[in-house]
Amino acid sequence: MRTIGLIGGMSWESSAEYYRLLNELVRQRLGGLHSAKCVLHSVDFAEIEALQVSGEWEKAGEILADAARGLAGAGADLLLICTNTMHKVADQVSAAVTVPLLHLGDATAAAVRAAGLTTVGLLGTAFTMEQDFYRDRLAAHGLTVLTPDEAGRGLVHRVIYEELCLGVVREESRAAYQGVIGELVAAGAQGVVLGCTEIELLIAPEDSPVPVFPTTRLHAQAAVTAALAGVEGRA
Repeated sequence: MRTIGLIGGMSWESSAEYYRLLNELVRQRLGGLHSAKCVLHSVDFAEIEALQVSGEWEKAGEILADAARGLAGAGADLLLICTNTMHKVADQVSAAVTVPLLHLGDATAAAVRAAGLTTVGLLGTAFTMEQDFYRDRLAAHGLTVLTPDEAGRGLVHRVIYEELCLGVVREESRAAYQGVIGELVAAGAQGVVLGCTEIELLIAPEDSPVPVFPTTRLHAQAAVTAALAGVEGRA
């Protein structure tokens, strides 16, 4: 089994989901007492968030690149950035190491295409919804990506940073997200990408009239598949 390196802490709420999912998925695949081999570098999210707001992405990328180098040195065979937004600096992180970085956008796009869909709504931080680094990654796989209107983007972003990243899950916010999803569906979305790892704490499949694509779970599934390549059947 390969060792998975996790660049986490953005927020730690979603990193905890990554850890749980990786271990559950390995146990499901191998059975018995098997669990995931992984190494975690958890950053201080307050530092990263301040750099996001000030637009200092290169500096934030160097922090994550340093984390990647440390994980590779600790024996990681593959790397995950445990957040959608910070995939803005994925190329910078990948260039810092020789071990492969599994891109969350690629894992998500593969799942959307496997479901036979071509047009998806995207929920995430304002950075993810408004900048092109994530939308273009999905579009490169042949997908059409829709985002909420300005008011919807503001609502989705606020709930992520002021509630979900702090572990607060409110029914009122779930209802508000459902309203945004409804607008995306009315605009033609065949499915909705939950493009922020914390959104999965709030929105479940039953909360949407169309399929949702939980990026944390999809990323974890891709990582476990890579980690167990050649292992299953010999456990």
